[in-house]
Amino acid sequence: MSLLAPLPPDASAAAATLPPSWVGTVQGRLAADAALHALSDRLASSDSATSVLDDWCAEHRMAADPKIRAERIRGDERPAPPEIRALLKVSATERVGYRHVRLRCGQHVLSDADNWYVPARLTPDINRQLDTGDTPFGRAAQPLRFRRYTLSSRHLWSPLPRRWEALPSWRWPRRAEIDVADTVIENRAVLLLPDGAPISAVVERYTGAVLAYAAPPVAR
Repeated sequence: MSLLAPLPPDASAAAATLPPSWVGTVQGRLAADAALHALSDRLASSDSATSVLDDWCAEHRMAADPKIRAERIRGDERPAPPEIRALLKVSATERVGYRHVRLRCGQHVLSDADNWYVPARLTPDINRQLDTGDTPFGRAAQPLRFRRYTLSSRHLWSPLPRRWEALPSWRWPRRAEIDVADTVIENRAVLLLPDGAPISAVVERYTGAVLAYAAPPVAR
């Protein structure tokens, strides 16, 4: 498996409840597209995806308790392929940990992620949290003051029609609501210690539930 090749979608990562209706007008579609790009920009400029989702969940009042909670999917071990080991700069025999985690805002699954990491470069306490609990990697490893290097970021879905910038408004789709896809953004990144040593390689798939909040009012 190549890190740069798309992973198969995980249908079970969809939100527990569907996002509320986003009006399918020109203005509504532009608003949904702007929201996705705003989230993408935040993820690209932050070292911690977890902290970005904490803020996103709180700002949009998506849950009574807006703190992101990790749901670890156990029994789904994926050995680190050669491409991952090369990114982590480890030998073919050095131990690489793996976690499959979904990050939740209340009942909404906002992301589904694969995370390969190097236990030897973490502290005993961080390894304990990762081995025994559901703490998000970014929160557990925060004391290491890691930085994030994005390898790729792709929008897998758009509410806008093809060639929207040249399309007259009367030719845009006229559905009453926007059908949000299960997966909307895919990011791939490595996390680095201050000295440049990699500690983690992640593939993150952000779900349509990132729009599971009251859509801004727009003209119909």
